[in-house]
Amino acid sequence: MKVGGHVIVFFVSFLMMAACSFDKKGKEKKDDILSGELSISVDETILPLFLEQKEVFESSYYNAKIHALAKPEVQAVNAVLKGKAQIAFLTRSFSEDEKQYFKSQSINGRVYPVAYDGIVLVANAEAIDTSMRVDDIIALLKGNKVRDVRLVFDNLNSSVLRYFIDLGKLDKVANTYVETLNGSEEVLEEIVKAPHKIGFISYNQYLSLKSSFTEIGKIRILSVLNEDGGRQRYVLPSQASLSTGEYPLKRTIYVLNYQPNMGLGVGFSAFMTGDRGQRIVLKSGLLPVTMPGREIIIRDKIE
Repeated sequence: MKVGGHVIVFFVSFLMMAACSFDKKGKEKKDDILSGELSISVDETILPLFLEQKEVFESSYYNAKIHALAKPEVQAVNAVLKGKAQIAFLTRSFSEDEKQYFKSQSINGRVYPVAYDGIVLVANAEAIDTSMRVDDIIALLKGNKVRDVRLVFDNLNSSVLRYFIDLGKLDKVANTYVETLNGSEEVLEEIVKAPHKIGFISYNQYLSLKSSFTEIGKIRILSVLNEDGGRQRYVLPSQASLSTGEYPLKRTIYVLNYQPNMGLGVGFSAFMTGDRGQRIVLKSGLLPVTMPGREIIIRDKIE
């Protein structure tokens, strides 16, 4: 990963612009890159990271107020297309068909990667399975019985399920060995009750629920087979395995800014991709797109 110097310059430039947004009487304008109100459509599977970014940003810029519209991915995208939000926090960019709507409005989107997330496979602690092959997941989604398990996803419209649909180039998902619930916590609750099921949630939500889910000791994370380079190895999700690219179920988190003006969306996007935002990503347990720098103090004498 490269340190995003251009992002820092970008953010500093806009801070200077924000300083010019005060009139002669010292009154701040209502809407600029560091003040005003903004609704952002958020994929609920990455809501924990978004809320951490939002909290720090609002505490630093008290004239800024951000409203999170958290929904499954399909509804989150539709919220932007219907004009309910002009910014999105997703694990994919818009498709060419979706971009066409903005082109018809003469709006050019600005899309920035913020972090790397993963998809976690959770099983009952008493289950025999300790690992999973991606090929087996795709086969079960097609309705082929390759293992005596059922797959449990957090939502029918979830980005987690869509990830595997894209990965397997599937036109549809057979419901023979697949079921969908209503959220990641429900997935964990179902896995606690059912040793023959395997749940799928985002790594971000798993890390968030890890401390609050009271029966976390009754589930375990499955390793996923990585066959890249002709060498087979089973890998667990972690910041390290995301960094090396060894964990097969890795995905990118983006902020998509389709605000037609230089508003709060620009400032918040710059914050998330800048040094402070990337430190928040690092602290969350996910992988930053640009690794925050560290200051090393070298002393001539050791006292």
